[in-house]
Amino acid sequence: MSEKQPRVWPGEPQPLGATWDGNGVNFALFSEHAERVELCLFDPSGKQEIERIVMPERTGLVWHAYLPHVRPELLYGYRVHGPYAPKDGHRFNPNKLLLDPYTKAISGGLQWSDAMFGYRIGDKKEDLSFDDRDSVEGMFHSRVIDGSFDWEGDTPPAIPWHETVLYELHVKGFTRLRSDLPQYVRGTYAALGTEPVIDYLKRLGITAVELLPIHAYVNDRHLEDQGLTNYWGYNSIGFFAPEPEYASSDPVTEFKAAVKALHAAGIEVILDVVYNHTGEGNHLGPTLCFRGIDNRSYYRLVPEDQRHYMDYTGTGNTLDMGHPQVLQLIMDSLRYWVQEMHVDGFRFDLTATLGREEHDFDRYGAFFDIIQQDPVLSRVKLIAEPWDLGEGGYQVGNFPPLWSEWNDRYRDTVRDYWRGKGDVIAELATRLTGSADLFYSKGRSPCSSINFITAHDGFTLHDLVSYNQEHNLANEPNQGGDEEGEEIEEGEETEEGEEKGEESEGHGNRSWNCGAEGPCDDPEVLALRERQKRNFLATLFLSTGVPMLVAGDEFGRSQQGNSNPYCQDNEISWLNWELGEEGTQLLEFTRQLIHIRKSHPAFRRCHFFHGQPVDDADTRDIYWLNPDGGEMTKEEWDTTFARALGALVTGTGLPDVDRQGERLEDDDFLLFLNAHHDDVAFTIPEIAGIASWNLLINTFIPDIPASSQSWVSGSECAVGGHSLMLFHHRRDVNQGEKT
Repeated sequence: MSEKQPRVWPGEPQPLGATWDGNGVNFALFSEHAERVELCLFDPSGKQEIERIVMPERTGLVWHAYLPHVRPELLYGYRVHGPYAPKDGHRFNPNKLLLDPYTKAISGGLQWSDAMFGYRIGDKKEDLSFDDRDSVEGMFHSRVIDGSFDWEGDTPPAIPWHETVLYELHVKGFTRLRSDLPQYVRGTYAALGTEPVIDYLKRLGITAVELLPIHAYVNDRHLEDQGLTNYWGYNSIGFFAPEPEYASSDPVTEFKAAVKALHAAGIEVILDVVYNHTGEGNHLGPTLCFRGIDNRSYYRLVPEDQRHYMDYTGTGNTLDMGHPQVLQLIMDSLRYWVQEMHVDGFRFDLTATLGREEHDFDRYGAFFDIIQQDPVLSRVKLIAEPWDLGEGGYQVGNFPPLWSEWNDRYRDTVRDYWRGKGDVIAELATRLTGSADLFYSKGRSPCSSINFITAHDGFTLHDLVSYNQEHNLANEPNQGGDEEGEEIEEGEETEEGEEKGEESEGHGNRSWNCGAEGPCDDPEVLALRERQKRNFLATLFLSTGVPMLVAGDEFGRSQQGNSNPYCQDNEISWLNWELGEEGTQLLEFTRQLIHIRKSHPAFRRCHFFHGQPVDDADTRDIYWLNPDGGEMTKEEWDTTFARALGALVTGTGLPDVDRQGERLEDDDFLLFLNAHHDDVAFTIPEIAGIASWNLLINTFIPDIPASSQSWVSGSECAVGGHSLMLFHHRRDVNQGEKT
């Protein structure tokens, strides 16, 4: 008679995490400094620990075991033994149940109590004390999954950068109030794959949705105590697990189904990811995962005081990009989301932190080098938020060639111009044409610039033209959201800029309320606000680079002046789909703007303008014009009060080719911009072979005008105060018309 088969086999050290192979589950956990690791198994409710297993093997700093008797859906966690010596960087406490850093799914919610902390809350010695209470009650659990899914031949849309229109949205807030969806689906991954949502995105012209963080995250205790949440989700704890709150069923399967549906419609999925820190906070934070598994390996500690953390993020801790295991964790996570979840790219929160070596940012650092040579990650879209809160953290324009970057210089300049600041037209010209000053000399293209007017942090487009001041009383005691770098303690960081803390003419957000603060009934103020919205949207979609639109800006949604609603999981943040007349008009205006952009390669250039003849053509690719129809002089560029500018983009000046290598040509375009409060008379330039121009856009009115409206060359055109006009001349390629 054979001996009974052991219930615990040695298993393998790779892959890390819990892996179901069809017969059993392999468990593998990295910990360099642990002395013993226990695997805890739970019943389906998560309330009863049914077995505790000492991990029998350790190979290359990885503790591992194989359990042939367990199946998917098993709930588990770890207890890790080792020294509790905060001054030496060690915070092991086996009384604390810990998440698996590689868990693919999380079950249950975190119920806060003092037992979640490795030290005694209220003790005079603070984190130097030791807490021996068990944290199992109220702790969420790791869950084993069966990752099989029928993708039915799904392939990535692979939209080229120059054809991309980004749309930043929050999974929950985007559909939470959509009445055309079943109640149980609203605010979930599943909602993104429904016919009404996909039809809306397609009609708008969106090619890629950029989802605010969906990695499983921690709601800070102090927020829950105030009835608030980490709504934006920039507080990650599980880099492989989709946030379960956004699921109506199994989060993994539901997310995959949404991606498959979006791909079938030709829409890419990009994730906003937070690999610079975790939700465990500073030295007084809870022990939930990394801190209790191997604090000294996972986190960047102050070299001369390892009790405390280096904090380049404003959240209390920073993951240690100099440790090979941290790099492996991040790369494994990224590859998982591409290969298993089929996402198309990533926007990296506070990316400058990921590029810090010993201290300074290094564009040739290990993080960028690994991605550059990775056969999977080097082929997806990579977007940097090119700053952090540390010294030397502002790095706009300094990322490697594979990367595109959120361009806050574009945002700030366009905002300054349209609120009437009179000394920015030279920089405006640079921003409209792809920000060559930031990217050209580094061998990059205009697509390196992610152009945006608004983002999730800061005013919405409607609030940008309706408020001078932030109205953040609904947040924890009126801590704001200054878009130039004000940090919110333990909340999501706002955008860090080079001019941190500067208030331009009293407006840190570079906003202008058009004459009244917040809601008003003055028809002139309201008309001007609608005009300003159209100005910003038209500028965005006519600019060279990659446009990013924030969900709801296309119909003028408001956050009631709240510039930092990171903790507002309510109607302040959720999109209201009951549109009034102005919202409906603005939505249609935005749709037509995106259609114009998509129809004309002149607005989707892959190469920078040079302001000189292209190849053998007799014309330059762009001419900058003053209101008299002549070319701008140096003196006019330097004029501090100038608020009017014209540009002529020639259709034969395109250096780009199509996918078959054929040279692209387009119509000629004439753009007049007027940020002055009065009308400005522009002279239509006289161009050889062009007798007249058709009006395409006039932001002074709420609708796209009929194309039959034409203007004779040499005539005067009054551009209304605070508005722009775009004309086009349909070029007959066969006749080879030239300027």
